[in-house]
Amino acid sequence: MLATAVQSLLAARKTVESEIADLDKRLGCLARQFEACRRVMTIPGVGPVTALAAISAIDDVDRFGRARTAGAYFGLTPRRHQSGEVDHHGGITKRGDAMVRALLYEVATVLLSRVKKFSSLKSWGLKLAKRIGVKRARVAVARKTGAIIAAILKDGTEFWWKVEQPKTV
Repeated sequence: MLATAVQSLLAARKTVESEIADLDKRLGCLARQFEACRRVMTIPGVGPVTALAAISAIDDVDRFGRARTAGAYFGLTPRRHQSGEVDHHGGITKRGDAMVRALLYEVATVLLSRVKKFSSLKSWGLKLAKRIGVKRARVAVARKTGAIIAAILKDGTEFWWKVEQPKTV
């Protein structure tokens, strides 16, 4: 009796896994169809799901005066309470799209731990992690990634892997 129950559960799991693989393949094809998604996916750690979610959450990038404000739009800026002589800095505001915020945090985690290729974003995040801690650095990298996504959508460029040092004469 137990074997029958386990076999039916394994069959259901196999069906769910094949459906997930099919949806993942369709999302990848959908993301590759749009030029904006392909440009956003040049950021290390950003895949089709994150690119599609961020682009749909941003919708019209022209409503941001600067790309930096996209981090605040996703709720990745520090919460602040000021009253008279009191000035408290708290955790992040958690305003905006929770799914995109979670995806950007995952992008930051992947960038800081899995991506082997050098980039100025990774270098900045690792230096920040040594100074303020890994979790806070991940939030900061997620905020900066949101700003980079907005900048890419705004000016039509791709992610810059290395920043060239200016040559001095």
